[in-house]
Amino acid sequence: MASIRYNPNGQKGRISYNADIVSGIVVLSLQETEGIELVPSKSKGIKICFEKEGIFADISVIAHYGYNVPELAYSIQQTVKQMVESMTKFKVAKIDVHVQSVIFPSAPASNPPAAPSEEGEQEKIG
Repeated sequence: MASIRYNPNGQKGRISYNADIVSGIVVLSLQETEGIELVPSKSKGIKICFEKEGIFADISVIAHYGYNVPELAYSIQQTVKQMVESMTKFKVAKIDVHVQSVIFPSAPASNPPAAPSEEGEQEKIG
């Protein structure tokens, strides 16, 4: 696990962040975004890299049917950037959002075919 040390204003002591903490903040921010779900996997569909330029995030989600995908991706980028920067004081350099699939609403149960009435329909033999 990468551990990043943050020392604001040259103060003594240090604050350490690791990728799991930042990933947790990303998960919290994604839970606030309506119309998406995280890709179910071991890593929860989130990859975090710490570089000199800032934090790079790679996020994979599943969109719900009826939501505008570009707007969802932009909303995810804005929410993640705001929450990570406000909670950790690190700069977010780049957030890549990958929409893996779309969840469509389940089809309503179709009515079973009606049984023919006995009076109006008779089989013709002949």
